[in-house]
Amino acid sequence: MKVLVTGAGGMLARAVLPALESTGHAALALAHADADVTKIGALDHALKTFAPDWIFHFAAFTRVDDCEADPVRAHLVNALGARNVAQAAAASGVALLSISTDYVFNGRATRPYREYDPVDPLSVYGASKLAGEQAVRELHARHLIVRTSWLYGHGGANFIDTILRRARAGESLRVVDDQRGSPTWTRDLAPALIRLAERGQFGTCHCTNRGDCTWYDLAARVLLRAGVTARLERTDSAALSRPAPRPRYSVLSHEFFERISGLTLPEWSDAVDRYVECGA
Repeated sequence: MKVLVTGAGGMLARAVLPALESTGHAALALAHADADVTKIGALDHALKTFAPDWIFHFAAFTRVDDCEADPVRAHLVNALGARNVAQAAAASGVALLSISTDYVFNGRATRPYREYDPVDPLSVYGASKLAGEQAVRELHARHLIVRTSWLYGHGGANFIDTILRRARAGESLRVVDDQRGSPTWTRDLAPALIRLAERGQFGTCHCTNRGDCTWYDLAARVLLRAGVTARLERTDSAALSRPAPRPRYSVLSHEFFERISGLTLPEWSDAVDRYVECGA
């Protein structure tokens, strides 16, 4: 399998690229400097010369609060960028895997969100990613949209690294305890994405580490496993007053993913333990 990867400088790509190589697949990594997906034709040369079987589209503007402050850029990258990639993939006859987010939901559910549940994003980030989903569906039949959540991993800014950095600097930590989701390690997600592509799966599916927690629970687990002592206090979303609203409950059901992939991802707590142990 030959895979062209956009957003190659990002956290997810840095886990997927070595996973592709270790499983015998060829990959062409395109960072923003190599291919600006907001521009039509940015992938044309690479598609002609590399002739991939799949595009893994990871290029995105993911800083949620920054998206709220700059909705034009958010939609340019997350919506128009996805549209351009889908159009290029369809024209070249290449299958497309595109990453989306739990933030397309409003968080009012009382059980894990399924793929066919109504979407209703609360933030500019969620709306821009949903617009990207819609463009992919409209323009390319051979698409796979994978929604995931609360990503962390090496090679990119993430919650776990931030908590540890602040705790080791002696700072007090106030973390929200009224938002619930499924933290997902990019190293666990990477082989799952590859399995889906290998099996030629199309449509929409949810893929996260199993189980769920609040951001406070996650911070407490990280500090415990790292052996770092810090003052950790619970707070709520209203008190924290972030620019972009977050869904209070954005746990994604993984039942469909497990059926079509034959895989079961580890529990979030197990993944966090392994991440911390390998040098977070």
